[in-house]
Amino acid sequence: MINKRFFKTKDEVEVTFEIEVPDDASQVAIVADFLGWQPEPMKKVPKSHQFKFKTRLPKDGEFQFRYLMDGDTWVNDPRADNYIPNGYGEDNCLVSTHD
Repeated sequence: MINKRFFKTKDEVEVTFEIEVPDDASQVAIVADFLGWQPEPMKKVPKSHQFKFKTRLPKDGEFQFRYLMDGDTWVNDPRADNYIPNGYGEDNCLVSTHD
């Protein structure tokens, strides 16, 4: 799930990425173009199977991302704004920050 919070006076959007994972998953990272394609660990939501990551992105942009579960399993967000082929035979998720 992706939640967006638009600010009237700022040129950025607060974006919260959230994913529910199987019981046996111990860690999840978000890997994204806005992070230089370096895995950034997501925070586990206590007493749940969900992980979250919150950031601010420039308004009126499109950004690619995927989730990496336990360091070896790629997962896409079923609620991404769109998808784009990534050159490895799979798709990356897109999140749009257009108003």
